[in-house]
Amino acid sequence: MKKIFCRPLAGVASLCLSIAAPLASAATWTDTFLGYRYGTQFHEPSNTQDVRKHVLQFTHSSGYAVGQNFLNLDVLQSDKNDPVNGGGSGATEFYLTYRHQLHLGKALDKDLSFGPVKEVALTGGFDLNTKDTRFAPRKRLLVVGPTLKFDVPGFLDVSLLAAREWNHCGLGAPACPQAEISFDTQWMLSAAWGIPFQAGPLPLKFQGFINYIGDKGKDYAGVKTEAETLMRTSLMADLGQLAGSRKNTVWAGVGYELWLNKFGNHANAAGVTKPGINTRAPTLQLEWHF
Repeated sequence: MKKIFCRPLAGVASLCLSIAAPLASAATWTDTFLGYRYGTQFHEPSNTQDVRKHVLQFTHSSGYAVGQNFLNLDVLQSDKNDPVNGGGSGATEFYLTYRHQLHLGKALDKDLSFGPVKEVALTGGFDLNTKDTRFAPRKRLLVVGPTLKFDVPGFLDVSLLAAREWNHCGLGAPACPQAEISFDTQWMLSAAWGIPFQAGPLPLKFQGFINYIGDKGKDYAGVKTEAETLMRTSLMADLGQLAGSRKNTVWAGVGYELWLNKFGNHANAAGVTKPGINTRAPTLQLEWHF
């Protein structure tokens, strides 16, 4: 496990740092961290087994005069219940997300605030994914749409995004008569938040995101996809500040992942609901900010 999981990590970290460096060069604020989360109740479509996963995370966010950037890379190492192509060990997945926001009020030098909304932004970005299972997905997703930024402690952003996905299936017929597919345009309602608060002497933050994603047409076997819901959220304590050290350095806490109709999966060609399409997984989480 250690060799499989850690071998690509140095290269991944180097790549992410090289991407993050120019993003942060003209930044008015920046936050970069390495994270780790662990859970034992993950699921994969068409798989009846609980899957244990170790997840390493690299996240960079920064703001500049008229906008902000967000970059996240997850490296997910499954146990043998989610096997690598050929079996013998668990699969490794890389999932990269990038989002850019252009703050329209700042860009146009106009006050676009109303009610609880402090700013209106235009969001664009992409997701990239690869995993060394028999399915061998290669997800490419583009998104664009408006975002409302709410006036709260920390942040709360709500976006309505148009999304288009291209992907790959390596199973072959009859499971995947089409190896390469361009899905229909879909709609994504997305909310992301990070709310700091204090519980007595304990500095805490409640953070996460939830995406409700509409169906994307038919899948590789010509079966209609269904809308999916993905939420990852966590309650984290600032251990560094609690120990009298620098704040926002070391965080630890608990999280939860809810994923319904994962990747739009629901039923097979015979109309039978697939196993493994829903995940409800508690997690343990750590973050080191630098």
